[in-house]
Amino acid sequence: MLLSLLVMAGTAKTRKKVVVETWPDGTVMDAWFKDTAKVDVKQLGRQYVITNYGVKNDSIIVQTTAIQQLIDKVAADGGGVIVVPQGTFLTGALFFKQGTHLHVIGKLKGSDRIIDFPILETRMEGETCKYFAALVNADGVDGFTISGHGTIDGNGLNYWQEFWIRRQWNPQCTNKDAQRPRLTYISNSANVTVQDVHLINSPFWTNHIYKSNHVRFLDCYIYAPTEHVWEPNPNRGAPSSDAIDIDVCSDVLINGCFMHVNDDAVVLKGGKGTWADKDEHNGPCERILIQNCRYGRVHGCLTLGSESVHDRNIILRNCYTERADRVLWLKMRPDTPQHYEYVLVENITGKCTRFLFIHPWTQFFKLEEREDMPLSQCNNVTFRNNQVEASKWFDVQTSDKYKLIDFVEDGKPLSF
Repeated sequence: MLLSLLVMAGTAKTRKKVVVETWPDGTVMDAWFKDTAKVDVKQLGRQYVITNYGVKNDSIIVQTTAIQQLIDKVAADGGGVIVVPQGTFLTGALFFKQGTHLHVIGKLKGSDRIIDFPILETRMEGETCKYFAALVNADGVDGFTISGHGTIDGNGLNYWQEFWIRRQWNPQCTNKDAQRPRLTYISNSANVTVQDVHLINSPFWTNHIYKSNHVRFLDCYIYAPTEHVWEPNPNRGAPSSDAIDIDVCSDVLINGCFMHVNDDAVVLKGGKGTWADKDEHNGPCERILIQNCRYGRVHGCLTLGSESVHDRNIILRNCYTERADRVLWLKMRPDTPQHYEYVLVENITGKCTRFLFIHPWTQFFKLEEREDMPLSQCNNVTFRNNQVEASKWFDVQTSDKYKLIDFVEDGKPLSF
């Protein structure tokens, strides 16, 4: 939303009109969200090209140890930039420390063996649990940057095929049962920028940020195949390859990105389960701005859930969808108290199957007894100036498990 204010400075002749942007609840949007300038890598400190420190251009030998030793050295020396030059460099999980950054010119390629990704306490599917590290990990880093026009390639084919053959053997196989790493995981961090890079072929979620604030994704190319990864069924794509999962985070800007994945594009997470709102590991997502993006094939351009507790002040605007299944998807999970509020979707163009989709979400859920279980609800959801060619505009299922309040389209109240 825009709020126009008159600012007086000196005489009436100097009066000028200043446009101040606000969130859907009317609070003023911080000026930080206007900053789409790229980080100047030259200002991040000394650059350490990995081939100058024993790492070889080799797509067969896993070189995790050599690369990690360089990251540790750079951190100990006060910080700097780890540079991946032209070539292909195969590695397992890497852990970036305070003061270190990643600049990719060539290709950083993930190992296709899960043994190269250690098990540790992390965050996965709305739970804090033991699971596998990602390819690129950064925890407790302020100012961390991933940059460069190169590629971080998750090398996911074997993981995807293993998932589908396991699902054929056991239809109840969960996402975590298949044992796959994410591409990037950034947690407990602030002032993070991921810019320009190609983030492709993730075995699992592509980008996952947790308990972080002031995070920017600028002009990134995020891709995972949506078909032909398992020939017994050519319609199978890269399972659960979400583009960006935002988990208990505030102040996130996604600007100018391309997203084509075999699941949801931007997803808000925060916890799941009957007692999710009481767990200190869980929490809200708020002040999320997604703008000027282009979507290829995705399940949802913006999805709230399935593991969300409270999402507030969310804007999706000025985006184009080539063939999204849904533009806005509100996943209502019967076993979790959920509250989605003050959501704005405006100036969306292109094509989709369904513009708004609200249905109960019951995949892998488990309802427990709770006498004071809050009733879930969605309120203050606004649609404005959207010009999307959709097979079905609203696909909304009401339920006694949640309330839908104050939905408005182009100034007119909606009722479902």
